[in-house]
Amino acid sequence: MKISFISLGCDKNLVDSEIMLGLINKEGYIITEDESEADIIIVNSCGFIAEANSEAVDNILRVAEYKETGCLKAIIVTGCMAQRYKNEIFKQLPEVDAVVGTADFGSIGEVIKALTEGKERVLKITDKNARLDESLPKLRMMTTLGGYAYLKIAEGCDAHCTYCTIPSLRGSYRSRTMESLVEEAEMLAEKGVTELILVAQDTTLYGKDLYGKQELPTLLKKLSQIEGIVWIRILYAYPENITDELILEIAQNPKVCHYLDMPVQHASDNILKKMGRKSRREELFGVLARLRGAVPDICLRTTYIVGFPGETEEDFEELKSFTEEACFDRLGVFEYSREDGTPAARMPNQVHYRTKARRKREILELQQDISKNICRGFLGRTLKVIVEGRLSGEETIYIGRSYRDCYEIDGYVFFTSDRELLSGEYTNVLITSFSDYDLTGEEVL
Repeated sequence: MKISFISLGCDKNLVDSEIMLGLINKEGYIITEDESEADIIIVNSCGFIAEANSEAVDNILRVAEYKETGCLKAIIVTGCMAQRYKNEIFKQLPEVDAVVGTADFGSIGEVIKALTEGKERVLKITDKNARLDESLPKLRMMTTLGGYAYLKIAEGCDAHCTYCTIPSLRGSYRSRTMESLVEEAEMLAEKGVTELILVAQDTTLYGKDLYGKQELPTLLKKLSQIEGIVWIRILYAYPENITDELILEIAQNPKVCHYLDMPVQHASDNILKKMGRKSRREELFGVLARLRGAVPDICLRTTYIVGFPGETEEDFEELKSFTEEACFDRLGVFEYSREDGTPAARMPNQVHYRTKARRKREILELQQDISKNICRGFLGRTLKVIVEGRLSGEETIYIGRSYRDCYEIDGYVFFTSDRELLSGEYTNVLITSFSDYDLTGEEVL
């Protein structure tokens, strides 16, 4: 039996997909990238916002055609959309044969078996707060190339921001044990991974539920002792949970990248309060000052949500002024999405979609100039770079990433080399020019 897999959404979802692929492989099924020859197609969905739900539905309807034109016998939907619309999917999408919840992906083998034995509909959704079977990540089948892999250190969230559906989909915050994470990271290193990218809904809260205190600094120490690991990168660090101990570990641990993804979402105290965020404008400036004081070359990335209900022009101007003063190295902007079941969806003064689009454009234009000025500051400097591959159609031009560049979400370093370089290899690059977001240079030995 052949099974094809579609993984949608975030990097945390990708880790679940890789575990499911490993389980499927262990059961002896053949994994194929050719959907037309698959007997079963699994869609690991995202359901965070309406756009993600639409993407999942489009994929389901697209592959459903293979029931007529190919070998397809069943479609299984897993992930956040499955959890969110567990009671509606079979009614609205009769093409779907099985629905699996966010905490139940470890049962994918049982679900496949039930379908192959003739069961017409399978609903496998139990407790979204269930802890992950710590033996499952050992079975991960890697889908990432170039020497990096995501390490999901916790599941769920306790923040309950008013715009967010994650707690209702993924449950409460549950850290994985330190021992299991180190064991998984050792397994990844044996497979050639040199860059670990730590992910969770809030990485900085790691360990609080298991050990009674935030233990990310301790985890970083243990991971850095693994032979073969060169870089450790931290994503999704909530500003209010960034401790002095964590900052010191970033500053002193040579394997921890001087890089931090810190989603602040807004900078107007009025909007931050409505969002249910714990930090306020001056506190955000305080965190930035502490980080840059201890780690002067740190690369800081953040994300904003514009057009939140009740966001006035005054609130937006506060966000713009914060952007100019904060000078983030990387910045992403999302337009607020009104999600059913969230407190924000019921708030008055919803912002018009044209206003949201304009505000997003204005922030991005502002950030473009900031980013260009920051890139200019790297002229003449030499950066350590991990090789991604060659530029298409070029023999001597390579694409790489420095410590400042997380895979897929940040910029690149384009550089020339007369040597044959492999993806995942590290080298040094002298920066000779720049653009708005990327750097260009030449290899130096």
